[in-house]
Amino acid sequence: MRHFKILPLAAALAVSAPACSTPAESAPAATDAEALELALADEYLAEATYTAVLEKFGNVRPFSNIISAERHHADLVKAEMDRLGLEYSPSNDLAGQIEAPETLLSACETGVTAEEENIALYDRLLPGIVDPQVRETLTKLQWASRERHLPAFERCVARGGQAGQGAGQGRGFGGGPGRNN
Repeated sequence: MRHFKILPLAAALAVSAPACSTPAESAPAATDAEALELALADEYLAEATYTAVLEKFGNVRPFSNIISAERHHADLVKAEMDRLGLEYSPSNDLAGQIEAPETLLSACETGVTAEEENIALYDRLLPGIVDPQVRETLTKLQWASRERHLPAFERCVARGGQAGQGAGQGRGFGGGPGRNN
């Protein structure tokens, strides 16, 4: 088994970058294993950031819906890493290490930026992916960011940071290419 140091990468990103920055800028074309490492670090960072928002502002949408999807995404990446015999940290060591923005509007703007950076990360990673299952998993994660998460955060910004009503569109699941997101 090959061991990857996912959490130090994510921790370095959290310390050296804004609250919800992703590893997108530093991601050259990567091997499948490196791509999965970056994807898991990104999912852990998003989960820790969105948890901080929920702790500060309460159970507000879209964060309350999207955090479940982020956890599901991390599980999908871990499943691929398991399949390939790669080791990783099973828990998110960034939990409790991220500070939420001052306002819900700022948090939603941070969400927009984070999802745009996530989409760009996959744009850079996907061309170098060899394994078809890894490609499918990362494509699904990118689809969820583009088609579900980014629009939800954009709606939040359009509402001026006011929490959404109801359960949201699809509660963060379904509709993706071949799976729940």
